[in-house]
Amino acid sequence: MMENTAPPAAQDRIWLKNYAPGVPADIDLNTYQSVVDILEQACGRFRDVTAFECMGVSMSFDELDKLSQDFASYLQNVLGLNAGDRVAIMMPNTLQYPVAMFGVLRAGLVVVNVNPLYTARELEHQLNDSGARAIVIVENFCTTLQKVLGNTKVETVVTTQLGDLAPFPKSVIMNFVVKRVKKMVPDWDIPGTVPFKKALSLGRSQPFHRIRLTHEDTAFLQYTGGTTGVSKGAQLLHKNIVGNVLQARAWLTGHITEGKEIIITPLPLYHIFALTANCLVFLSIGAKNVLIPNPRDLPGFVKELKKHRFTAFTGVNTLFNGLLNTPGFGELDFSGLRCTLGGGAAVQQAVAEKWSKVTGKPLSEAYGLTETSPGVCINPLNKPDWNGTIGLPISSTYVVFRDDDNNDVPLGQPGELCVKGPQVMAGYWNRPEETAKVMTSDGFLRTGDIGTIDAEGFVRIVDRKKDMIIVSGFNVFPNEIEDIVAKHEGVLEVACVGIPDDKTGEAVKIVVVKKDPGLTAEALRNHCKQNMTGYKVPKIIEFRNELPKSPIGKILRKELRGKAA
Repeated sequence: MMENTAPPAAQDRIWLKNYAPGVPADIDLNTYQSVVDILEQACGRFRDVTAFECMGVSMSFDELDKLSQDFASYLQNVLGLNAGDRVAIMMPNTLQYPVAMFGVLRAGLVVVNVNPLYTARELEHQLNDSGARAIVIVENFCTTLQKVLGNTKVETVVTTQLGDLAPFPKSVIMNFVVKRVKKMVPDWDIPGTVPFKKALSLGRSQPFHRIRLTHEDTAFLQYTGGTTGVSKGAQLLHKNIVGNVLQARAWLTGHITEGKEIIITPLPLYHIFALTANCLVFLSIGAKNVLIPNPRDLPGFVKELKKHRFTAFTGVNTLFNGLLNTPGFGELDFSGLRCTLGGGAAVQQAVAEKWSKVTGKPLSEAYGLTETSPGVCINPLNKPDWNGTIGLPISSTYVVFRDDDNNDVPLGQPGELCVKGPQVMAGYWNRPEETAKVMTSDGFLRTGDIGTIDAEGFVRIVDRKKDMIIVSGFNVFPNEIEDIVAKHEGVLEVACVGIPDDKTGEAVKIVVVKKDPGLTAEALRNHCKQNMTGYKVPKIIEFRNELPKSPIGKILRKELRGKAA
């Protein structure tokens, strides 16, 4: 009998048969009417439970409720902002972030998340593109804002110091150390700024007006990385975020206990992965969220982890790899850990297997995009072994794989992954032509990722469409090369890019950070020859002390491509 290789119809949802027990095929979007509903219901249920902890300072759900309402009242009554106005938030993981973020949403406004490491040019573009009327910013980054503020329509700058929400005298000590001892705050001068604590005080003295929000109101303008051009704002409605929170929470069925979880958050909350998965999903079940302001300080990170019997952990491949190679990590208490989720970039087999060996717990890979709030696929949490896939499409999600002419491809054949579901954005902010490029006539979002789906419904990402290398007409996918190279015991990190070649059009180049100082290019090339066909073997092998990374630790191939070209 011939195997059926016809394209699977999205409505068939062949993946449902492999859902873990208790995970529903669909979620009920009416569980919450807005992101604010998620907050208010959680605060009502878990009022005395710790919601967030950062640098040894805790904030209860009750405190989060009151402080975010104070900030919302300030935005409404003192600044006079109107429903739908945009407010930028530019800060790393601090207690002020959830207070400001929920305050903006409770005032009926739109959150514009800003990477605090942006250059002046990037910041100016995002403030102008979003039309932000106010910005909340940690003092450490005011020097960047100062350079561009006059070129924007921002009317109010609310500034905060890292220790502002710590109790006295710890707040004074923390701020003094950051500013005067560690000298982490460059000089800046912006007239008329409002201290965050003063804004809270002013708001507290005014009556808060609760705004009725609906699924169709905009919650976030979440900007893409701009890897294919200018950064675009994905317009995420309350419906999109609520949908993805419910989808992710449903996937955790049987693996979480309400009011008892401790989630570690090293990825920045301004990034969509941590925003939805860590901040909102775990907030909705009354978890304690441990915020890590600087995860690149790996020894400091491990020291912080020693203080908590954590139950859940999210991160990216490079972060997991870094922790596994940091002294003391292997001696931590992993007895409470029930869920480790990797996303943002491909999880390499060598890293997943070592994580499982060291912690005794699996590392599950997930997949998502800024444009999908972000979750699309997650591996079933009851399947502990690494399988090289990004898992199954989550509840209420439909996926198809299509060629460049928008035709569905046969089962098992590579095609562009296209997604439909409640988590898919409304479009790119004020960019209808860009929205039209990625949305199909039947309502699917073209992700730009090449992947396959098997008969069991498991999805495998082959690579980013734009990252694919073509050697003498053959397709080479960097993820595959990186995964093989990473298995060499002398390799700490690796990135693969294509470089121009007169004979083959493009050639494969790898950039490697050594774990073994004695590792040679010849040894690495022999390892590749034993594990891949000839045209995939790297022509160029370069060693470096470090690889360029995004703020969440994703390796930036585009920078390596630019230098190679």
